[in-house]
Amino acid sequence: MRASKQSQQFARQLFHLSLADGQVSGERVSAVLAHLAKQPPRQPLAVLRNYQRLIVTQLARNSAVVEHGGAIDAGILRSIEAAFTRKYQRPITASARPNPDLIAGMRIRIGDDLYESSIASQLAELSD
Repeated sequence: MRASKQSQQFARQLFHLSLADGQVSGERVSAVLAHLAKQPPRQPLAVLRNYQRLIVTQLARNSAVVEHGGAIDAGILRSIEAAFTRKYQRPITASARPNPDLIAGMRIRIGDDLYESSIASQLAELSD
């Protein structure tokens, strides 16, 4: 158990070294991975898994995945980015993902937060 805690703490330290102005920096991540390749830690797999989990979570916090049932254009994505950047007070980038199951409308996921306004969700509420 102790070794697991140590690998988590080490991964957290590496994660903090990978940030620049609160954002994941590709250059810093590359430098961290190069250092790990030269000097592997005691439990490299555990450290890398914890490090990856922290990086993925941080990236998800700054990314809005916009699932849409109908057509969506770049202007709408830019509006979504601007609105959520103001709301969260950090840069948010939006990417579109078609989802015909929504019928019409959209579902936006930012990290653990979910915003949904779709016909499918409204129909599901009516059937309950």
